[in-house]
Amino acid sequence: MKLPVQDKVRRILIRGVNWIGDAVMTTPAIALVREHYPRAELTVLANPLVAELFSPHDWVDKVMVFDRKGTHHGVRGRLRLASEMRKCSFDMAIILPNSFESALVPWLAGIPVRLGKSSDGRSLLLTGRYSEDETPPLRHEVWYYRNLVRHFGISGEDVQPLLCTTPAEDRAAAALLAEEGIQAGDRVIAINPGATYGSAKRWYPDRFADVARRLAAEWQARIMILGSPGEAGIAADIERRLGGGCLNMTGRTTVRELMALIKRSDFMVTNDSGPMHIAAAFGVPQAAIFGPTDHTGTAPYTDMAVIVRKDVACAPCKLRECPTDHRCMTAVTADDVVAAALALRMRDEG
Repeated sequence: MKLPVQDKVRRILIRGVNWIGDAVMTTPAIALVREHYPRAELTVLANPLVAELFSPHDWVDKVMVFDRKGTHHGVRGRLRLASEMRKCSFDMAIILPNSFESALVPWLAGIPVRLGKSSDGRSLLLTGRYSEDETPPLRHEVWYYRNLVRHFGISGEDVQPLLCTTPAEDRAAAALLAEEGIQAGDRVIAINPGATYGSAKRWYPDRFADVARRLAAEWQARIMILGSPGEAGIAADIERRLGGGCLNMTGRTTVRELMALIKRSDFMVTNDSGPMHIAAAFGVPQAAIFGPTDHTGTAPYTDMAVIVRKDVACAPCKLRECPTDHRCMTAVTADDVVAAALALRMRDEG
C-alpha cells in the first residue's frame, strides 16, 4: 500500500507489545518510524509495565496506558479505550502485536491507516498487511519488527535497542546504592535469577550464588540481586547462600528504578528475561543463560553479551515447565558461566 505523505501524518499510534523484553526489542523499529516521520507526534500504547519503559523515551512523545485489568477490562473497557484513541485523532496506527484484539481497537477507533501483520484472522481490520514467508529463516526478533515497518515503506537507519533514564532517576539509583555502602566507583554485579514466563527458563539459586561469589572476588565487586515480587523466594535463597553479603532489591523497584539500577551495573548474570534485554539496551556486559528458549530469536541484541547454553536434543522446546529432567539447564554449570563472564571481560579489556 502507499503510505500517506510524510507531512500529512501528524499523529501516529504504535500499539506496543505486552512483555518488557519484547518491548525493548521493538525500539529499533520505533526508531525507524521516528526517523521517517520526524514531525509527527509519536504515541505508544502499552500495558502499565511496558508503558514505564517509554516514560520517558527519546523517540516517543506520549504514552497511553492500556489497563486490561482495570479501566479497559472487558468489552466496555475496550470500547472506552477506542473512544480515548478516537479523541486523539491519530492518522496512522502501527500494530506490533499479532493478536486480533490489538488490531480491533484501532479499527473501532476509526484510525484511517492501520498497519500490521496479517495473522489471527484480522486482515479485514488492517489497511496495510505484512506477511512473512510460510517458513521464515531464523532471525532475531529485532529484525522481525524492523522488517514489519520497513515493509510499509518506512525507512531509516538501523540502530541498536535503546532505553532512556533521566538524570534524576540516575541520581536516585546512586543515592540508594550509597545508602547500602556502594559508592560511585565501586563495581556492581547484578544477578537476575528470575524469568516471568515460567520455571523452565530459570537456572538454579545455588549456582547463581556460586557465580556471584566467585565473580565478586575476582573483580572486587559488590553483588546486587534484582527481580520482581514473585521472584522474592529465589532471591532470598541466593541471599542466604551468600551469607547476606549482597544488596537484595528484588520486588523493591518500579520498572523505571530497575532500569536505572541495571544501567549503573558493571556486569549482569541473568536468565532469558526482560531485565536481560534492559541490560542490552544500556550496554551492560552480561552472561545470559539459555535453556528452553531459542537464543537465535531472543538473545540480548548487543555485542556486550555472551550466551551460555548447552546443545541438548529437546531444546529449544519453549515450554513454561519442563516435563522431563530440565537437562538444558542442569547441564549449565557455574564453571561454564564464570568462564564465559571472564572471557567476555577479557575480550572487552583487551
